[in-house]
Amino acid sequence: MTTKPLVRLVDDDDDFRASQRLFLGMAGFEVDDYACGEVFLAEASLERPGVIVVDLRMPGIDGIELQRRLIQRGCDLPIIFLTGHGDVTTAVHTLKAGALDFIEKHGDPMALRAAVEKACAVSLKRHEEKKALGELADLWATLTNREREVLVLVAEGKSNKEVASALGIGAETVKMHRANAFAKIGLTSALDAYRWLERLGLVEGAAPTAAAEEA
Repeated sequence: MTTKPLVRLVDDDDDFRASQRLFLGMAGFEVDDYACGEVFLAEASLERPGVIVVDLRMPGIDGIELQRRLIQRGCDLPIIFLTGHGDVTTAVHTLKAGALDFIEKHGDPMALRAAVEKACAVSLKRHEEKKALGELADLWATLTNREREVLVLVAEGKSNKEVASALGIGAETVKMHRANAFAKIGLTSALDAYRWLERLGLVEGAAPTAAAEEA
């Protein structure tokens, strides 16, 4: 799947939608456009990084309702609202709900371009972070249950002897599981293990000391 950002433009004004698709396309963006919120929800793919640019006020599913439904779906794509009727209260509401920006619909087109560039950068960063976490989770899945138990205890700063005592197994067995886990993941120390597991949210507290490196 390509990771080039995709701009999803949702607006019931056909002329405005066509002009913005042309403008953003000339700026180097790939753009899909939708005439209403209903069509967008039925047809749009939300997996690809990018941004959703949506008119605040549309017949049927308006911008705020579209934002609410996307949140329910767990969509983390940045949203930029366009409006010719904006007010402070509405802007604050949408921003608090997670919108990235609020742009005057018929204002300076360069403001929209700048907002889209910012949103795409945010989305790409999120996409790469999710991809990296997915790769970590895949590696975690390759470990046996015992290797996971040993790795977590080592990352928490326990020595091999302490891990053996906690799990009721021999110290040599701990060394074997530790070595296997380290090899599968590509770790070289207890501190590496701590940092790796921290990214998965599997350890808390202070990083391990030299005690965790005991034979």
